[in-house]
Amino acid sequence: MSPIPVVPENYSHVLAEFDCLDPLLSALRLDSGRLKCTCLAVSRKWLALGTSAGGLHLIQREGWKQRLILTHKEGSIIQVACCPHNEDFIAVATSQGLVVVWELQLERRGRPDRVSSSWEHKGQTITALCWDTSALRVFVGDAVGKVSYLRAGSSKTGKGAAFVIFPVQTVTTVDSKVVQLGYQDGRLLVSSLSRCYLCDTEKEKFWRVGHKERDGEYGACFFPQNRGLLVGQPPLLYCARPGSRVWEASFNGEVLSTHQFKQLLACPPLPLISSRSEPCYSPVQRSPQSVAFPKMLYLGDQNLLTWTDSAIYIFTPQNGQVLLWTEVKDLVDVAIYRSELFCLHGGGRLSHLSLLSAERCVERLLRRESWTLAATVCCMFQHTITTSRARKCIPIDRLEHMRSQLSSSTQQELIGQLEEVIAKLEPLDSACSSRRSSISSHESFNVLDCGIYRVISRRGSQSDEETGSLINQSMSEEERLKEFSFAQEEDPVDSDPQRSERADAERSEQGLPFHLPLSFRPKPPRIALQAVKDSVSSFVKKTTEKINTLQMNSELWQRPEFREGGQAEMLSGTTPYSEETDNEVYDEMSNNDSDMQELRSATERTVFQIQDPLVLLDPVSLGEALQEWLPVLQRILGPAAASDSAESPGEEKRERGHANDSTDQQEPADVVTDGACDSPELGGKEEPCEEQLTADATEQVSESRPEPVRVASPKPVPPDLQADLTELATLYAELSCFRNQGGDAPSCRTFLRRYFFLLDQERMRRMCLLCRQEQPGVQSSFTEAMLELTRGSRVVDVIQRGDLLKSLRSLRELQPRSAPLLLAHLHRLYEKHGEAAVRSFSQFYPTIIPADILAMAQESHFLAYLDNLVQSQTEEHRLSFLQSLLEPESLRQDWLLLALTHDAPQRCDTLTPDGNPRWHSHCFSWGYGRLLSLLVRLPADLPSKRMMAETCRSHGYWTGYLYLCQQLQHRSEAFSTICQLDDVSLLEEPDGVEPQTLDEWKFLMQRSQQCSSSSADRQQEAGVNGGGWSNGSADAPGKIDPESLTLMLARTAGPDRALAVLEECGIQLTLSPHSTLVCELLRVTEKRQRAMIQTMLERCDRFLWSQHA
Repeated sequence: MSPIPVVPENYSHVLAEFDCLDPLLSALRLDSGRLKCTCLAVSRKWLALGTSAGGLHLIQREGWKQRLILTHKEGSIIQVACCPHNEDFIAVATSQGLVVVWELQLERRGRPDRVSSSWEHKGQTITALCWDTSALRVFVGDAVGKVSYLRAGSSKTGKGAAFVIFPVQTVTTVDSKVVQLGYQDGRLLVSSLSRCYLCDTEKEKFWRVGHKERDGEYGACFFPQNRGLLVGQPPLLYCARPGSRVWEASFNGEVLSTHQFKQLLACPPLPLISSRSEPCYSPVQRSPQSVAFPKMLYLGDQNLLTWTDSAIYIFTPQNGQVLLWTEVKDLVDVAIYRSELFCLHGGGRLSHLSLLSAERCVERLLRRESWTLAATVCCMFQHTITTSRARKCIPIDRLEHMRSQLSSSTQQELIGQLEEVIAKLEPLDSACSSRRSSISSHESFNVLDCGIYRVISRRGSQSDEETGSLINQSMSEEERLKEFSFAQEEDPVDSDPQRSERADAERSEQGLPFHLPLSFRPKPPRIALQAVKDSVSSFVKKTTEKINTLQMNSELWQRPEFREGGQAEMLSGTTPYSEETDNEVYDEMSNNDSDMQELRSATERTVFQIQDPLVLLDPVSLGEALQEWLPVLQRILGPAAASDSAESPGEEKRERGHANDSTDQQEPADVVTDGACDSPELGGKEEPCEEQLTADATEQVSESRPEPVRVASPKPVPPDLQADLTELATLYAELSCFRNQGGDAPSCRTFLRRYFFLLDQERMRRMCLLCRQEQPGVQSSFTEAMLELTRGSRVVDVIQRGDLLKSLRSLRELQPRSAPLLLAHLHRLYEKHGEAAVRSFSQFYPTIIPADILAMAQESHFLAYLDNLVQSQTEEHRLSFLQSLLEPESLRQDWLLLALTHDAPQRCDTLTPDGNPRWHSHCFSWGYGRLLSLLVRLPADLPSKRMMAETCRSHGYWTGYLYLCQQLQHRSEAFSTICQLDDVSLLEEPDGVEPQTLDEWKFLMQRSQQCSSSSADRQQEAGVNGGGWSNGSADAPGKIDPESLTLMLARTAGPDRALAVLEECGIQLTLSPHSTLVCELLRVTEKRQRAMIQTMLERCDRFLWSQHA
């Protein structure tokens, strides 16, 4: 194996192929000779592939999964373009000259829809498509130089809105074939075979770029200036010229300079980094290249890309240099997104390339374990790999590991070259180096007995005495105590371990005097922090004990246990710390045991009482039993008990608490507060003070502002007692929610916030759903408590990163998976992503039901969730599934009203001022039409159907109204509505209301005669409304008039009977020649049918007589 040549130092980037798309083409059957890929486009989410059979394959880039196939019968696909600002729209051009804009509607789980189309270029070859950067508008250029634009409607706003203004309009016709189109900030760039033109589409002004013509396919593009000092400057234009030249022009079309790349392209090409073939670089210089650049594209980070059928060229026009050029065989087209290139080759083959720096390329190859290829790139780009900047992504140990993976028998020469590269590696700068490298030498640090690392500066000349250890600092005891107390007071309550570590580090640096002359201050290790904490805590314990013995709180002297022994304690100020602490801890444990025993007795007594069915089933008796148990719970586990527990004189509390002897005690760590809440002082443990706190002060605080939510018990509770407490506490919360307890009993919301750690979460969730309308504060308190309870979950970190798909995957894998816990995470996800997150919540049904989402999300977002949930079922099960969700039945009317008021046509478009239907207003699109159709078809009683019919009529949802009229047998109202809508298909469709008796036909004819008198007004109204029928198919529906109804009746009852009914109605009508011919044909058909029936009856009669004989 020959040595790998090294590329020059001015090359730092490569084109690399990491993904092979051949399996994708095989799965799509696009690798055969009969069917092949003809064009492509790419966006952030999609890879769109047009085929020779007229199909458009939409591939989701994440996972390379096919999501849709859009078919076209108008020829093969020759151009495709993805909308840059709305990925729900994509434009397609066919070989017959048709341009179609599709709305995919994937987020709404709807069917893709052709929102607009254009035959403006029929019979011509469309050569370029370009989207407007801010509006739903597509610019089209063809082989004869014609440029037009096509406006795209949307199903959200009604497709008819796009046809009010001209949907297709010609922009200009240039002198020759359109090679490339570009659009930026209201200006259209057209590159033809001879010139470049700049069009201001708003002011309809045109400029020529430069004065010299050209002959051939040369591209042009806009070049945004969005970096550094150029932010906000108008974009530049780059236009290809013959001889490897490029014009640089201003946004007004004035040529500023000409870039000459002919001599620069004499350099050798860089190899394509791919697993298909071994990269090979030849340092031999080439002759200057005179290249015609057929298209130009803005690529990634201020680069300009162009290509021919055999090479890809990337320039940096700001400094007039060639970033790289690489030979690529049989290249037909290139689509780019940021720094990614998707190349279409001859024969329909695809390749996916990435432009990246050499060190990033090596990093990705190492992640893929492509050891040989990564080693080759390292040897080829030595000047880039050996720099200290590359150590951030390629540490030395990874390169050494890569070397160990190479074969020592067959790749000895490659290993030798790699070892030379590793020997040249530059380490990271000292300010960025790791702690291990900065303290790797024993000459630069030593370790004290307490575990502290003492670092000796190498830059200064200070002695060891100037950089002495923490313990030997000359600081008085009062100053140490003051600094330590200050650090404790400023430390916020935080349950996040990482935040706690950071806070400990900051607290140590604030309260302890580090004055080492270091060039950097790395974060101390956790062991060193613990050593600092232990050493300082030991000193503070002893000093604080002495101070507190001399400065005893005045209230403590009034306690009975201090009255007799107070003088003795004053005299024994030097009593050992450990003896007094042991006594106090023992007293505390005794008090806790007695409290738990008292709570157990009261709980067992109450449980025994409610086992009696007469007590359990009587709300009054049940409330009295729980009221007897509640004071004991409040005294032992209530907020007062939590405050007393927080002020207990244990060893850990003595470390933290004595800094605040003259102030109120801080809140416990398991509390989430909406506002500060004062706690009783240390001496306030008498029972009357506790009752006053729980009955008066706490209720006053809860009225003014919410109490803290307590998600952890202030005292340890035995498991068997915990179960009984949970049952009683949940029972009290449910009873107080639906029934006012009266007196001094806490409300449901207050009780939930105080004792959430005792409540059954699932029962609380169901209770909150039932009382959400009457007591919204209960629902918000429950949500707040669950958010605090799940704050330490790993799923929260995933949600905070903002990746919706990864968050949903983590929630699907969440174990244990209970509804309240899952609901808390979904609440975070909804706050992060809004409607996009709600649409995906249907996958968590039935754990999460629609009532949970309705309580969490906005009404419009809830509708999107409900629509997705119903559509996730098979078509034959959707109606029954929706029926199962209606608990209670009143939800049907609520959901119907929501669907009729969101993403719906305006009432003025569907109703006249007097409340009648507007002409053809049933053709408007309803955003939640599928859901509405299911809701009106649900089984219901007559009063519910009448209410739904009135709701549909008042909002102009005529399709649902006609169906309900048919169900309610209100046929005359249905016929009147159909006549006003003037659509005969409403009488003929499978779900249409067809007349069944002659009286109904007479009523329908008379009503149609009345409505047909205002035909001119209807047509004028149709023009104002933009042709509501343009919302549907291409052919207008048949009108309802006496003549069309006569023909319908003639088909059903015969022409003679139909004409007789027309005369009975008193309508003077002269049939048109077409109608007269139809009636004559019907008469002939009727006679032949009668003759045929008569013949068949005679034959049957003869056959039966012959058998009888």
